[in-house]
Amino acid sequence: MTLIADSSALAAFCQRHAETEFVTVDTEFMRDKTFWPILCLVQVGGPKEAVAIDPLAPDIDLSPLFELMANEKVLKVFHAARQDIEIFVNLTGKVPAPIFDTQVAAMVCGFGEAASYETLAGKLAGAQIDKSSRFTDWAQRPLTERQLTYALADVVPLRTVYEKLAARLGKSDRLEWLDEEMSILTDLETYRLDPAMAGRRLKIRSNNRKMLALAWDLATWRETTAQKRDLPRSRILRDESLLEIAAHAPRSVDDLARSRGLGKGFAEGKFGTEILAVVEQVLAKPESSYPAPTPRRDPPQGIGPLVDLFRVLLKMRAEESDVASRLIADAEDLEMLAADDHADVRALSGWRFEIFGRDALDLKHGKLALTAAGKRIKLVRTDTGATAP
Repeated sequence: MTLIADSSALAAFCQRHAETEFVTVDTEFMRDKTFWPILCLVQVGGPKEAVAIDPLAPDIDLSPLFELMANEKVLKVFHAARQDIEIFVNLTGKVPAPIFDTQVAAMVCGFGEAASYETLAGKLAGAQIDKSSRFTDWAQRPLTERQLTYALADVVPLRTVYEKLAARLGKSDRLEWLDEEMSILTDLETYRLDPAMAGRRLKIRSNNRKMLALAWDLATWRETTAQKRDLPRSRILRDESLLEIAAHAPRSVDDLARSRGLGKGFAEGKFGTEILAVVEQVLAKPESSYPAPTPRRDPPQGIGPLVDLFRVLLKMRAEESDVASRLIADAEDLEMLAADDHADVRALSGWRFEIFGRDALDLKHGKLALTAAGKRIKLVRTDTGATAP
């Protein structure tokens, strides 16, 4: 049986896998017309069988599935897990545990910045993934054989992908390298959508404190409204309209109707009334309560060439270590490290310090130099002239 659409079959499947070492998991969902994703299918692969579970089937009880996701004895293997985990958090309030994300593991194993599932399945499992059904309507019933074949292909080769990545990590003693990345995925706070924090998603270029206050409060109103009505944010108010309202602070229906993307009907409606109320509330506050603009962090003048040297060193060490450079440091980390030896960056602790951070500091202070040897870049210690390891 590849499609489970009743509670007894689901309970039996989950019971068979309650003691297994790991299961592979993927989901199909729709959120084009809703704020919260609608779970349409869950694919789970065990050692000897893989099934697609229909959460939209009449009267199906998903409790056994949720219990399996929470079973600490069974490792849950995902690829690019964040959206899948978000769905389970929305449904159960819990993060599946323990988890293993093959996309993160692939970065540690030298498969690049964000290796696709198709790439890993091809290289590690010898499988070709047909993505022609990627944008199918997963809420429509009945599901076709083509849809089910596509869906199960996301968990069957994943078993081999996981086993080979885990073996590589074990041989290279790099399992702990995953800890920091996995800790983000397993933190419940990662998936909390606090309306009060919605303003962080806006790209606000102004330092005007009144505009910032209006933008943040409008974003909070929009997030709250979108969640309550289960509508996409853009169906409530688009970003460009929100920012224009924040910039011009309309105080009447006519003023609001002249905002970009809006009109008289919107301004006179319920959303228009609520937006004008938010504007009035913000303008009634003392300016001293408005948020201060985030200080602009301009890198110190003259560090550009040093940052460029860091980029070369980072690429060199990443290739030598067979790990994605983004997992070691990003562009902001390099700028911060160039400006401050004690910067709060990941590259100055743990395994990242061993393969990059220490050399970066030595390069910064003239203890190391970069030189070319044919087609390769080498590090040379300036105090001894010896080639650095």
